Formats: sequence, structure tokens, C-alpha cells
Amino acid sequence: MSESKDATGLDAEGDVAADFLEELLDILDMDGDIDISVEAGRAKVAIVADGPHQDLKRLVGPEGEVLDALQDLARLAVQSETGEMSRLMLDIADFRAGRRERLAEQAREAIVKVRETGESFALPPMNAFERKVVHDVVLEAGLVSESEGADPDRHVVITPQA
Repeated sequence: MSESKDATGLDAEGDVAADFLEELLDILDMDGDIDISVEAGRAKVAIVADGPHQDLKRLVGPEGEVLDALQDLARLAVQSETGEMSRLMLDIADFRAGRRERLAEQAREAIVKVRETGESFALPPMNAFERKVVHDVVLEAGLVSESEGADPDRHVVITPQA
């Protein structure tokens, strides 16, 4: 497997995942449009609705656990079709987009505490997507962050700049 895929390969990943997700929506008799894009070197597929998101929110789950499982299934569908591992990102009803903003705000609040106290600050356990969002915000602020612990308790610790 190559380290990075070209845009054509990423577009193909998105197409395979979109086909899989369209079949799933048909089976569940749910409405939703599928948007495919490439973002930060990854295929990104989003299921969006024109109207209220109530039906689609069932595919997210209270904490995004259903969304995470569907993302894993979409990645498996891509791997089955292409023979290569996928880093595809799936979003449904803008859950990840909203979650990203809430996490960025949480990281900014933690950064203020670290700067005020000069001491490290540990955030609660997060999944890999969430930790990446926090690491990006911390890096942009000029501080240092590190993931510690093992799943499901893996979390980010923010430290003052050395």
C-alpha cells in the first residue's frame, strides 16, 4: 500500500463509500444526499438532508458511536473493493463539523488555563478524530500537546511551551 493516494484514488474511495451508503439508506428507507470530497489528503463523504435531520441523527447516535461504526463499515467496503486500507472520513447531518467546533472551543479554554497557571492540563478521553482536532488547535496556539493513555481512556495533555 502506498503512503499517500492521489486524488483519483481518493475520489474512487469516495465513490465506493457513497455507493455503500446509498444502499444502506435505501435499506433503511431514509432520505439523504451524499456529498463526496477530498480534504487534507483523505476522502470525505457526508450524508446531508435538505430538511430536518431527525432521521439522519439516528445514524449518528447520542455520542457519535453509530457514526463511528458506519465509518468503519464504509472503510471496510472500500477495502473490500480496492484491496487497500482507507482513511475515509464520514460525517452525517454535520455532526463532525459541529463536534469539531465544540472541541476547538474546549481546547482554547484549556490553552487559557495552561497559559494562566503554567501547568499541564489533561482533557477527558477522546477518540482519534477528536484528539486530532485538539492537537491542531494547540499547535496553532504555539503550545505542546501529547496523547497519553490507551483507548478508550486515551486523552490529550496540553503543556506550556518548553
